Amino acid sequence: MAEKLRKDARLGGKMQWYRKQCGLSQERTAARLQVMGLSVSREMLSQMELGRYSVPVDVLLALAEVYGIQPGEFFQGLTFSPEQG
Repeated sequence: MAEKLRKDARLGGKMQWYRKQCGLSQERTAARLQVMGLSVSREMLSQMELGRYSVPVDVLLALAEVYGIQPGEFFQGLTFSPEQG
């Protein structure tokens, strides 16, 4: 479980990095997502960036559009290992 949280936090860190590169606040980013028809609050975005809330695929795709990047760029440099149960 800790491994899963660490992976999510790394993805969230990349989300935060791209947001800051665009000069956007969490509030402004959430507002843009809402205009696109997604129910994402600033608080939810914060939790996603911290790796505490799973990022839905539709939100990830919308964020890529807002940030002007390809969706795959969020995953560059991330490594995943199979979870052991």
